[in-house]
Amino acid sequence: MAVDQVEHEISATSGYSHAHFETRRRVLRFLLKYIGFTLLAKLDRVEGLENVPPVGPAIVMINHIAFIDPFVVLHVLPRNIVPLAKREVYDYPLVGIFPKIWGVIPVKREEIDRRAVQQVMEVLRAGQIVLVAPEGTRGPELQQGKEGVAYLASRGQAPVIPVAVDGTIGFPALRYTAAWREPGASLRFGRPFRYRSEFQRAGGAQLRQMTDEAMYILASLLPEYRRGVYADLSKATQDTIEWT
Repeated sequence: MAVDQVEHEISATSGYSHAHFETRRRVLRFLLKYIGFTLLAKLDRVEGLENVPPVGPAIVMINHIAFIDPFVVLHVLPRNIVPLAKREVYDYPLVGIFPKIWGVIPVKREEIDRRAVQQVMEVLRAGQIVLVAPEGTRGPELQQGKEGVAYLASRGQAPVIPVAVDGTIGFPALRYTAAWREPGASLRFGRPFRYRSEFQRAGGAQLRQMTDEAMYILASLLPEYRRGVYADLSKATQDTIEWT
């Protein structure tokens, strides 16, 4: 489906109420802190948390190497955020209840999911933060990012906060097992950027360029062995972005 047709079908009226989810998210954050990151996962280091704005819309963009990556970000961020996740996570045994209660936005992969796009725009219009893993799948090294992150950030006029994730492979694991003897999770929050106003209606090749420029910024925050297809930072450009 064409980009302009998708945009035509996205509602301009926000139906998202952050307050509706606040109580349940506070409960889940409590469980994450006192069960998840006490008994099941180890957090070693967080850098650059000051780069997260205290108010206003934003898109947190992460690399995705392990199942718990979004949970680590949810645990660390001082604000409640709304992650995107593949539709299948709702069907996982036991842990599938978590995204339902939190209000995670389910995404149909391999197609333009109009409903998911609409929900993201509603969250951004409400002045809140969305979490996106632009690779669309997990892997030890960066894979080519999908254009959705550029589309959402440019149409939503929201800054992007790149977050490099490492040390999450092997978790969740029970405390005192072998995994806990290894380094734990680390997060590195980069400087926010936004797409220049002239790219607000970009499509096609421009969205590809915008995505790759964002992915190179994310790659620069990662250790070399995690950069994957974005390993050659000399190829990075910043023609479509501006720093906030």
